[in-house]
Amino acid sequence: MTGISAVSFRNQQKQALIKKNYNEIYAHELAHKNAAGSLGGAIVIEKNSEGIPVSGHVSIKMPRLNKANPMETIKQANIVMRAALAPNDPSAQDLKVAAEARAIKSQAENLQNRKRLDYYA
Repeated sequence: MTGISAVSFRNQQKQALIKKNYNEIYAHELAHKNAAGSLGGAIVIEKNSEGIPVSGHVSIKMPRLNKANPMETIKQANIVMRAALAPNDPSAQDLKVAAEARAIKSQAENLQNRKRLDYYA
């Protein structure tokens, strides 16, 4: 192989890696975004210093406990959990987000149950 063809081969390999990584990362993040609906932000793909995609993220609005309307909190937490777990291969961060949403949902369910008990008291 001459010097030029070896460089060309390496460039082709790099371009194939860029395309492969981008497609995989984009598909993962698109699953989050589609499941998040209006609670999801834009897809962001990070690249390393060589321009190779290495990770991505979609921001998602984590619900806050709404004491006046716990059912709304439960609804939003369910969306966040579905969005976090939407890809076939959820990451450790995805699992962490789902767990956080599950904890908020649990608080809202407890509040909702207390409101029901107060109503019947």
